[in-house]
Amino acid sequence: MTDRTQDIQDDPATVSDAARAMARLSWDMTSDRSARTAPARAASFARFERQVDPAGVLPSNERAKRAESARKAFYREMALRAVEVRRAKRAAKRAASTCEDEQL
Repeated sequence: MTDRTQDIQDDPATVSDAARAMARLSWDMTSDRSARTAPARAASFARFERQVDPAGVLPSNERAKRAESARKAFYREMALRAVEVRRAKRAAKRAASTCEDEQL
């Protein structure tokens, strides 16, 4: 390993940039994106199915309906949390700006 390679590996920002570049290259070479992500989507849906029917006793159509509802609730909650975080960041930024103005 060269010194330059070691320097790159020691810099988290550079490692992150390199990983992003490789991910983009990988997606550029993917002809069927839907097929590539199908296993992940299936695993995600299976997680919601296990959440709503851990014992596996519900009929498959009822389990699927409940899992879809649980999935929607999960993503709605994530969206609400994101809004709260953005609001808190804006409030903190305004407070910091106000403090700076008062110090001037």
